[in-house]
Amino acid sequence: MSWGTELWDQFDNLDKHTQWGIDFLEKYAKFVKERIEIEQNYAKQLRNLVKKYCPKRSPKDEEPRFTSCIAFFNILNELNDYAGQREVVAEEMGHRVYGELMRYSHDLKTERKMHLQEGRKAQQYLDMCWKQMDNSKKKFERECREAEKAQQSYERLDNDTNATKADVEKAKQQLNLRTHMADENKNEYAAQLQNFNGEQHKHYYIVIPQIYKQLQEMDERRTIKLSECYKGFADSERKVIPIISKCLEGMILAAKSVDEHRDSQLVIDCFKSGFEPPGDFPFEDYSQNIYRTISDGTISTPKQEGMRIDSKTTVGKAKGKLWLFGKKPKPQSPPLTPTSLYTTSTPNGSQYPIFSIEPVHYCMSDIKTGKPRIPSFRSLKRGWSVKMGPALEDFSHLPPEQRRKKLQQRIDELNRELQKETDQKDALIKMKDVYEKNPQMGDPGSLQPKLTETMSNMDRLRMEIHKNEAWLSEVEGKVAARSDRRHSSDINHLVTQGRESPEGSYTDDANQEVRGPPQQHAHPNEFDDEFEDDDPLPAIGHCKAIYPFDGHNEGTLAMKEGEILYIIEEDKGDGWTRARRHNGEEGYVPTSYIDVTLEKNSKGS
Repeated sequence: MSWGTELWDQFDNLDKHTQWGIDFLEKYAKFVKERIEIEQNYAKQLRNLVKKYCPKRSPKDEEPRFTSCIAFFNILNELNDYAGQREVVAEEMGHRVYGELMRYSHDLKTERKMHLQEGRKAQQYLDMCWKQMDNSKKKFERECREAEKAQQSYERLDNDTNATKADVEKAKQQLNLRTHMADENKNEYAAQLQNFNGEQHKHYYIVIPQIYKQLQEMDERRTIKLSECYKGFADSERKVIPIISKCLEGMILAAKSVDEHRDSQLVIDCFKSGFEPPGDFPFEDYSQNIYRTISDGTISTPKQEGMRIDSKTTVGKAKGKLWLFGKKPKPQSPPLTPTSLYTTSTPNGSQYPIFSIEPVHYCMSDIKTGKPRIPSFRSLKRGWSVKMGPALEDFSHLPPEQRRKKLQQRIDELNRELQKETDQKDALIKMKDVYEKNPQMGDPGSLQPKLTETMSNMDRLRMEIHKNEAWLSEVEGKVAARSDRRHSSDINHLVTQGRESPEGSYTDDANQEVRGPPQQHAHPNEFDDEFEDDDPLPAIGHCKAIYPFDGHNEGTLAMKEGEILYIIEEDKGDGWTRARRHNGEEGYVPTSYIDVTLEKNSKGS
């Protein structure tokens, strides 16, 4: 199967076919180019999409912490990597397919042109040989006719008796001349014919088959090149499939990492103020004047009447107390506060407020009887105005829980800075020792200013850490005390709901109608200690100390390596766990310093 033998007479068709092959090659190259542009535009649009939805650089406090947000940003990162792989596909196609096709197309055009020129030259040479043979043939034919005419003329004159001898000799010479020329043209025609036949045989059996064979090989190489480009086109896509699969797996893992419970806990950690919720509203008795009129002769005395409060004044002051939702009371008329107001009861169970000058005793009575505490509105107001005040160094403008977290974050940052300064100091000391041993490397004295500055920075950081730890201990102590008091108050409130308070009982004795809290003065610390819950918290597990801890700060518990402690409160996300020794000593220890084992039946308690 060869074009030279099968298609020896189809030069024009082979010319058209080879041109079509090159055109098809360029057409496929154009297709690849457009595919590359599509991949590049797709990758560019993906990157723009990722850039549009990626968060801009924000302060550390505003970094997304919710698992759903983190998962979305991880998906965006994976999508950005996916866009990069599309760019790799475009680059691979451009280098391996499109560029190779364009170079090969140029070489193919040059080779085809050369082969066709050789074929045309061979054909032209054959045509030239044929023309020469044809010319010699025609000349031989013409000379033969002229020789025949000369012979006929000689024979006519020779047979004519009237012809002279001279005419006959002249006709004979003309015949011999024509015959000789005819013989020469015959020989030339024979030579030209033999030469043409040889060239024609060579043309159709050697030259043209060789040229057509080269054209066939060229066309077959073009077909092979197309096949290779088809494969390279697919390989460019297949090479990035493993990486694209990893990107998609990363998106799936990001989706699986979403934790709704953790997000809910982050909302609590982010917005928890640490304040107590407001207490119950006090009962405002508008009927007290009626009962006073009925028992006017036996209930009151002039002295005590001076202590009575008009109902309108009581109502106005009680309303003025809730200044979070109304007008703030004027300084000259102080509102009724829990430190100066407690209630008593009438026979039908109604209560009315009365004054007292013993705020501490009222607080004690309030805890014992489980009566509502209005100061929680002051705490609520303070919580509302947290973001309105200026940012203070000790974060005292924040709610207790948020303040504790901010202080803990600052302490962690200061510790990291202190570690950097410590590493820098060690490096400077080592460099100084090297300079002292090898003076040619440098002057040891040149490092002293930097070393002094580093030591100063370390002292400053230690002071800052100590100051912030003191504030943190203060906040943790207040939060723990508030939690204990609230727990005790809730228990007492539940107990006293089923019976009437002794202070609220009604009597006809005028001296006992206005009853104040017990007249005993207690120190504020004794007040806190008196009503703390005496029952220790139940152990929910145990732990083993991995590292020793000094526990110098207030509220912390020192421990030795390998020591076994009881766990009475889990880590709330601040890095501290509340533990207790066997002797009953309690305190907070770093969670990262211990190996915790929780009891299954106590984990939810």
